[in-house]
Amino acid sequence: MMLQRAKTLCPILTPTCLSSRQFHVSPICERVQAARYKITPKRDRPLTYEMANPPHFIADRKAWNSWNVSSLPGGLRPSETTIEDLFIRKFMVGTFHNLVCSEVIIKRQHNHIRIAAILAQAITARKMYFLIGYTEELLSSWLQCPVTLEVQTIEDRKEVIFKYI
Repeated sequence: MMLQRAKTLCPILTPTCLSSRQFHVSPICERVQAARYKITPKRDRPLTYEMANPPHFIADRKAWNSWNVSSLPGGLRPSETTIEDLFIRKFMVGTFHNLVCSEVIIKRQHNHIRIAAILAQAITARKMYFLIGYTEELLSSWLQCPVTLEVQTIEDRKEVIFKYI
């Protein structure tokens, strides 16, 4: 059987023809898509505006979550910027535990870092102002540049829900 197949592939049987491997291409059977949420049977999964727009709509409907100037001469390397952004996001979620309702947006402008987020109004204003000052002060000393938090509070977490799927 193998010999008959080899004869159809290679009419002149040579040792190199029998030992050569064939490369077969087939269409993709299972397509994997990143950052797309599956629809639930009851349509009860809440999505924010950031989550509801797929990645190919970045720059059309939504913006990047990190704005930086690392491509300018004398700026940070992209790997350093990525690590710092990850650290800032983890620090924000840890400091404002169970209060962050949206994505943490980081904007780098020259030597200044602006951080924007929507927080739930679940603690007193005094505690909120303390946490904002604490976060700005610690991040400024760790990152060696001025850091400003632009925080907006909402009364109910359901206010940031864009749609259900």
